[in-house]
Amino acid sequence: MKFGTAGIRSTMGPGFSRMNDLTIIQTTQGLCRCLEKSFSDVKARGVVIGFDARAHSPSGSSSQRFARLAATVLISQGIPVHLFSQITPTPLVPFTVSQLKLCAGIMVTASHNPKQDNGYKVYWDNGAQIVAPYDQEIAQAVDENLEPWSESWNDKLVDCSSLIKDPYEKMKSKYLECLQKHCFHRDINKETKLKFVHTSVHGVGHEFIQAAFASFDFTPPLAVPEQKDPDPEFPTVKYPNPEEGKDVLTLSFALADKEGATVILANDPDADRLAVAEKQESGEWKVFSGNELGALLGWWIFTCWKRQNPESSCLKNVYMLSSTVSSKILRAIALKEGFHFEETLTGFKWMGNRAKDLIDKGNTVLFAFEEAIGYMSTEFVLDKDGVSAAAIVAESASYLATKNTTLSQQLRAIYEEYGYHLSKASYFICHDPGTIDRLFQNLRNYNGKSEYPKTCGKFEISDIRDLTTGYDSSQPDKKAVLPTSKNSHMITFTFKNGCVATMRTSGTEPKIKYYAEFCAPPGNSDPEKLKEELNDLVNALVEHFFQPDKNGLTSQST
Repeated sequence: MKFGTAGIRSTMGPGFSRMNDLTIIQTTQGLCRCLEKSFSDVKARGVVIGFDARAHSPSGSSSQRFARLAATVLISQGIPVHLFSQITPTPLVPFTVSQLKLCAGIMVTASHNPKQDNGYKVYWDNGAQIVAPYDQEIAQAVDENLEPWSESWNDKLVDCSSLIKDPYEKMKSKYLECLQKHCFHRDINKETKLKFVHTSVHGVGHEFIQAAFASFDFTPPLAVPEQKDPDPEFPTVKYPNPEEGKDVLTLSFALADKEGATVILANDPDADRLAVAEKQESGEWKVFSGNELGALLGWWIFTCWKRQNPESSCLKNVYMLSSTVSSKILRAIALKEGFHFEETLTGFKWMGNRAKDLIDKGNTVLFAFEEAIGYMSTEFVLDKDGVSAAAIVAESASYLATKNTTLSQQLRAIYEEYGYHLSKASYFICHDPGTIDRLFQNLRNYNGKSEYPKTCGKFEISDIRDLTTGYDSSQPDKKAVLPTSKNSHMITFTFKNGCVATMRTSGTEPKIKYYAEFCAPPGNSDPEKLKEELNDLVNALVEHFFQPDKNGLTSQST
């Protein structure tokens, strides 16, 4: 295993490419040496370690055991560890790094992956996920420290060492204290009868969501009883990922219909993501896409900020961010309202670090999001946070209810004002890296050597950006502005009709993902026609660029 998306992730079991006691020890030994090299005061400041509820019976592995072993390695070298005594949402780890000014944070989790997987995510002293060169330096240090040190196996050290502290209660209280400051309409809970249902999908979110609602003086949401308690088997769902939509929310729909609730909030098992569904007048449930919820949260957070900061001069230091494969709706809002919008590479390791850079220069970062239902709704967690996002969505929905409107109606109002941004995303499963490489190389040599495609079916291409090779036809020197990586594939096509489509490989799963969006200007109020053209474009992408039958790809609908 090599460091990918801010760490490692794999199946739990024996072997050097699996998550097990040995690979956890080796990884932590490498991280330890990097910390000693990077921070002269690491033995004074220390590290925080959190873990989720994952476990794997055949191998005896669990997130808690991995966390204890990681702590053992660090304290054996004299590095103090703030080891959470209980399962915790992932956002609490970067929060603790920032609050206690620690050198690093480790979160043992595989987020929404299948039950047999686990992972090890690393945060640096700025409270954001690690990026280059730290990932390569850690990987190299791991290779140089493969043999376990004499005390690395002895996790009994954790129970008696003075270097171990439990930050759980203090950090939970501090987190909720910080979250309270983001409640702008504390009285609306008394003015609306809106009911919420919440599911933690057998993960760690239940207790924190209940506490977050209480911090807003809101009535706690109704918890899906079959899913509120942690269970590493995830017995009620095929995949523990609310991004999959209605299949994961079946029990939530049933409870909401029974209790008369109209809004559903769903966290993934480590509570860093959030999905939202709302009951429509027809009786059907609408599950908002990550892009749609990004539009709603961006609008709401800016509206609340603007109410507190009416002077237009304040806007010069205000930013919102989104990843390059996410909707461009924040860009449209920024253009009209006057704040700054920036695009980053895919993943919160990029958005978190960029947000920190901007904040350190005296700017305000109101919001950042990615289409994979990840939202950074505050500055006190520089990562996606499904707990704060849930509380803020609940506040916005409650406020809208007092105005006799809904989240769905407000979304339409946002599109009417700033332009419809309709998106469609899905992926293909491919377990053969050679096939993936061949597919993308064919796109780079579509019309001959080093000749990208000029059309996709009937749709004309105006610009192409390849963040694997560093090519961008829209730039004067043809060089991409965003960072490039030869270790992954990502190509973006901009079409003359206003559509944008990106194809990329996943850093953690055997997937080729694609994202398409129609960005219409304000005043174009025929969403059905726009949807039809977007669907035609996606069908053309699949037929001409993916060619699933020829390449042996398995299609997945999202």
